[in-house]
Amino acid sequence: MKLMDECCLPFLSGIIQPETTLSLMRSRYTAYCLKDGQYLLRTWHVRTRPGKLDFQGDDTEWVKLDIVGQDLGENSDTEGKVEFVALYRQGGCLRRLHENSRFVKEEGEWFYVDGDIKPDIKPGRNDPCWCGSGKKYKKCCAVEI
Repeated sequence: MKLMDECCLPFLSGIIQPETTLSLMRSRYTAYCLKDGQYLLRTWHVRTRPGKLDFQGDDTEWVKLDIVGQDLGENSDTEGKVEFVALYRQGGCLRRLHENSRFVKEEGEWFYVDGDIKPDIKPGRNDPCWCGSGKKYKKCCAVEI
């Protein structure tokens, strides 16, 4: 595992640009963790970018990012997709965001366009917990709810 200085910090600070959709996806996840709205807006395609991002009062704690798959999105491509699952805690509850994100490369720079979000399905009581602890959901994060 890379430290933030070696991985995402050069992207967030604008020193270098992500060369792949996967590196952009990881840096955007880090920006959400840090509530860095400027970076998120800067890497969001102008066609779909919101006018502003407001993290004031946002109690979301991003816990874990798992990359499920990638389609295209390498340095030589002009479009790509990344499927990911991100775990987050909000209001004391562990939740899951499962998205298929679309990216486009324009003038040598990758941008997040949009994504299809899959419905959040809670694990059953006896299923393994999403957090990766190896415990059953009922003995782990369900206790917090």
